[in-house]
Amino acid sequence: MEVHANEGGVTQTHGCVYWLILPAGYIGSSFWGMLLILASTGLLTSRIAAGCLGVALLIVLFVAKKWTLRGLCIGFIIFLAVIWILQEKTTVRILRYVILFIGVMNSLFSVYDIYDDLISRRVNSSDAEKFAEICPSPYEKCIFLVYI
Repeated sequence: MEVHANEGGVTQTHGCVYWLILPAGYIGSSFWGMLLILASTGLLTSRIAAGCLGVALLIVLFVAKKWTLRGLCIGFIIFLAVIWILQEKTTVRILRYVILFIGVMNSLFSVYDIYDDLISRRVNSSDAEKFAEICPSPYEKCIFLVYI
C-alpha cells in the first residue's frame, strides 16, 4: 500500500472481491466520521474519541516515513492536547465541537473525493471510476446529465 502526496495512492491485491474493496476507503472515511460525530454528543465520549484519535496519531507518527506526515501528526497532537487542556482546566468547553468538526469533515471528504474523482476532474484510475465500471448504475447517466 502506498499513499501519494496528490491525495492518491496504490494498493495491490491478489484476487479478492473488487466490488467490496474499491469503495472501502470512501465507506471507511464515512464510518469513522460517523463514529466521531456520535462521540461528540457527550463529554465522556468526546474525551474517549480525542484519546483514540491521539493514540492513532502517535502510531502514525512512528510509522510514517516522510517528515511532512510526521509534522502534521505532531501539529494535530499538539492541537488536541491544547484543546483537551482547555477543556479540563478552564470553563471553555470546546472539545465536543472539535470532535464534531473533525467527524463532519471526515465524512464530507469522502463525498467530495467521489465528486472530485468522477465529476469535476474525471480521474480514470480512481477507485470511484473503477467501481462505476464494475457496478454500473442506471442513475449514473442522470447524474452525468445534470452536470453537463
